[in-house]
Amino acid sequence: MPVDLRYSDADETFRKDLRAWLAEAVPAHGAPPPRNDWDARREWDSGWQRKLFDAGYAGVQWPKEYGGRGASLTEELVYYEETARAQAPYIGMNFVGIRHGGPTLIAEGTELQKQAHLPRILRGEEIWCQGFSEPQAGSDLAALKTAAVRDGDHYVLNGQKIWTSFAQKADYCEMLVRTDPDAKHRGISWLIMPMDLPGIEIRPLPTLLGETDFSEMFVEDVRVPVENLVGAENDGWRVTNVTLRFERGTAWAADIIELQRMLRDMATLAKHVTHDGASAWDDKALRREIGHLSAEVESLWAMVKLQISELAKTGVPGLGGSAIKLGFTELNQRIYELATQLLGRAGMSRSDVGELPGGLGSGRIVEKYLNTLSLTIAAGSSQIQRNIISERILGMPREPR
Repeated sequence: MPVDLRYSDADETFRKDLRAWLAEAVPAHGAPPPRNDWDARREWDSGWQRKLFDAGYAGVQWPKEYGGRGASLTEELVYYEETARAQAPYIGMNFVGIRHGGPTLIAEGTELQKQAHLPRILRGEEIWCQGFSEPQAGSDLAALKTAAVRDGDHYVLNGQKIWTSFAQKADYCEMLVRTDPDAKHRGISWLIMPMDLPGIEIRPLPTLLGETDFSEMFVEDVRVPVENLVGAENDGWRVTNVTLRFERGTAWAADIIELQRMLRDMATLAKHVTHDGASAWDDKALRREIGHLSAEVESLWAMVKLQISELAKTGVPGLGGSAIKLGFTELNQRIYELATQLLGRAGMSRSDVGELPGGLGSGRIVEKYLNTLSLTIAAGSSQIQRNIISERILGMPREPR
């Protein structure tokens, strides 16, 4: 049944109030701290999350009984549009908890788990990380080997995870473990692992940009209470796919709106940049490319609306999230590659060069472009998304094993 995604009078009232609040709150929050000052980053990210909560804008579509707004899906769309428009602080270290850890608990968690974690996530009091990938289990995530052996009221964990974002400051981890060594997909469980337990070792992994958002994580005889199991034992692969649908679909909504703003800024920039004595905007090929990219972003936003409508009906995003994730990450890469080309020689520097219109800094554009390379791998590589789209959405035959 089709869903009416036109904005109502109530939606526009919500937009007006949110826009007015953001106009004051965003400048008052100040500039972000240095990337590798983790204490300051946690305080800044969590501080913004608390302001959203106190103002009634945290967890727009989360149930009211857990601290959310309980709003309609169209109000959530308005929220994404207006926070991007105001260039509000990025969700930052709250990403895992807000975008897919919390939503997984809403869909699959016990009432005790929901009451214990959801309000604290929304208030910015709990930071979550994700313990999914392993050195030998990346694209083939179900090949994970981190073991969880039942010992009375606890699971005893041993193994290694990699690419664990924000692990050094996280309070909890959405942790995938193998509870049946003789099964693959049907031998996995989804645990809430407190990050202050004995036996957890975090080793930051410096990136190409010299940042340490990612870490290796080693667990040795870590005892996690059985009550922290989400879903049934050995049913973790099904729960994981719920998490991944949130991570691949609705989690990118704000980023897609940001791309719309970026393309508008690029058009402004092109009118000020000169190549061979002429404005870059005079190049018909450039104007055509920006126009085509803008149309693709608008198409992605329509897909997000469809995804959110399905979420409103079923409580879980559909498989279309793989198409959104694939489309966004590869389109994101093309847009920032074009932006660096537009900068010319300034695109070779990670430091801001000269004054650029629209608040654009050349250093920020270059860093964004370099980050786009990793996003085609994060949350499932482009190759994996193409397999899901072909097999599960289009019904094409599986590749021979």
